[in-house]
Amino acid sequence: MKYLIIGLGNIGPEYADTRHNIGFMVADELAKQSHSSFFNMRLAYYTEFAYKSRKIFVIKPTTYMNLSGKAVNYWMQELRIPVENILVVVDDLALPFGTIRLKPKGSAAGHNGLKSIEGVLGGTDYARLRFGIGDNFPKGRQVDYVLSGFDPDEQKELPALIDRSVEFINSFVSVGPELTMTRLNK
Repeated sequence: MKYLIIGLGNIGPEYADTRHNIGFMVADELAKQSHSSFFNMRLAYYTEFAYKSRKIFVIKPTTYMNLSGKAVNYWMQELRIPVENILVVVDDLALPFGTIRLKPKGSAAGHNGLKSIEGVLGGTDYARLRFGIGDNFPKGRQVDYVLSGFDPDEQKELPALIDRSVEFINSFVSVGPELTMTRLNK
């Protein structure tokens, strides 16, 4: 069994620890816990490892958020991963900070990375791990908010939340989305 985990974010030091890059942060921790390293490959930072006799491929697209679908499409084709075995890790304004939810499918909800992926996959039938970043911003300041860093209180909670996200991913690849949602979505 092969799985492709996609952590969404933007490349470059100016984006490193921003809310929009939580997908990259989760992917980094997943790689760290599996003792693997990322390599700059075609359209993405790429790593792979085995987990419970499954082959896990992890990418962090280097295309910038708005073109994430290009990297996802390339690596799905290259590795021959079926859509039901992909999981996109994404920041979500609609969820309060610290809320993590696995969804088997759903709309892009205005997220440009998900819109790009939907465009290349031709639909919304792919799993996503939604990491709540809250929506504590003045009207019209959404872009500034998602591209800003986490508040000091949030920063204290991030390591445990990122670990919890890795737990979701490990569960997704070992027991599937339904059982993972039953066990871990709260």
